[in-house]
Amino acid sequence: MKCLDKKRIKMKQGETLALNERIMLSLVSTGQDCPFIVCMTYAFQSSDKLCFILDLMNGGDLHYHLSQHGIFTESEMMFYAAEVILGLEHMHSRFVVYRDLKPANILLDENGHARVSDFGLACDFSRRKPHASVGTHGYMAPEVLAKGVAYDSSADWYSFGCMLYKLLKGHSPFRHPKTKSGNKDKNDVEKIVINHDIELCDAGLSPKCQDLIERLLKHDVQNRIGCQGRGVTLRKLMYASYSPQEVKEHPFFASVDWQKVYLQRLPPPIIPPRGEVNAADAFDIGNFDDDEVKGIKLTESDNELYKNFNITISERWQNEIADTIFEVVNQDADKAESKKRTKFRTKLSVDEKDSDVIIHGYIRKLGGPFTSAWQTRYGKLYPSRLELYPESLNGKPELLFMDQIEDVTDLQSVKGENSIVVKLKEGLKDAKLILTNQDEISLGEWHTSLRTAHRVSCELLQRMGRKAIKIYGVNHDPMLSDNDRPTSVTKAFMSRIPSLDSGI
Repeated sequence: MKCLDKKRIKMKQGETLALNERIMLSLVSTGQDCPFIVCMTYAFQSSDKLCFILDLMNGGDLHYHLSQHGIFTESEMMFYAAEVILGLEHMHSRFVVYRDLKPANILLDENGHARVSDFGLACDFSRRKPHASVGTHGYMAPEVLAKGVAYDSSADWYSFGCMLYKLLKGHSPFRHPKTKSGNKDKNDVEKIVINHDIELCDAGLSPKCQDLIERLLKHDVQNRIGCQGRGVTLRKLMYASYSPQEVKEHPFFASVDWQKVYLQRLPPPIIPPRGEVNAADAFDIGNFDDDEVKGIKLTESDNELYKNFNITISERWQNEIADTIFEVVNQDADKAESKKRTKFRTKLSVDEKDSDVIIHGYIRKLGGPFTSAWQTRYGKLYPSRLELYPESLNGKPELLFMDQIEDVTDLQSVKGENSIVVKLKEGLKDAKLILTNQDEISLGEWHTSLRTAHRVSCELLQRMGRKAIKIYGVNHDPMLSDNDRPTSVTKAFMSRIPSLDSGI
């Protein structure tokens, strides 16, 4: 939330700028959203404040990061340039000229993506071109500096060139390297901007980058890239120089996938630190001296100026409400699911306290139509069987009895995961069961427990077979060894027990 103090506005006679910012924000925020502009959801006022609810941008601005990171490489600059171009494209399509493009007004979100912010100096040129000389010196276009000359979005492309140079070199393209201070005064800079093209022969830039910036800094609008009439796809006006396509098609951006830029799928050069205020001095943010406005009184006429200030951008507000409700519903569903799982685990613990469960917990099974996907299961291993419950813990478990297992192999890699491979006997639906766990310790416990349970089960069935021979007098088969005989007898003995659907 951005708050402006009404008394401070009155003291600085900034009422027009404050109202203009609200109007410009409504123009760029209405309709299709733009991920490269700090848009407004709604604006309201209190007795002493004007408040804008804007997109949260807690990653700091490019001016700050330039001071901390140092100058950017051309590839790093290209990332920010591409995102800013799409922001300019959006506002120019609404016939808004920004007029104050500079690193300090490019904010980063928590993921490092850039957005254009602060629309106090922006202007709607749909009906009438502006003439005022406003902006920041060192970034103002020749037509903005020239008195009485009308301009439109052309001014932003000149400022864009100045900003790119600043990101690459750390200073203005008008700084003279041979002077003691390295800087020219304000009047000298204005003369250069109005009367001359900027040449960057000794700037140490690549040919493509140098060509781009030099063409952006042409003092003649007709020769400036972005102002030559190509790419106009929306409402065409005789005086509109809106043309981002020719900038996007410049060879410097040949490697850029603009669809990926729009979807924010390219990795940002800087990921702002989480939990930190990415600004030069966190104490100064929103910290003002109340004594400055102590003698300022707000009158009814002052409040009358703001009677139409309140506004809601319906599409964005609806999306915000929908997201909030969706988040609340999800949280409630997660709580209910968590309670259900806790209750189930508690029940398992109670049921198993005096039972013979060897090990239980979540484990992943390789399954699906083509045995190609890992599926989470809740497993319970008993001496005689393995039960695999669905992840939701609802429904019947899949059953695998120890006498259906041929072997539990050593751990081996399956689909990039260290896995337990359980070979099953012939005649079953599947030839093997593959299990894994991201926790290597748990995986080892499951592996050892399965192997032990299978071995003990085999020994138990063999003993049962020997007893069956003594009790029932099963004939000796000369084709079987002493070790094989119990297994053969056991099969005959087990065949009398009704079979269960293993579900594996």
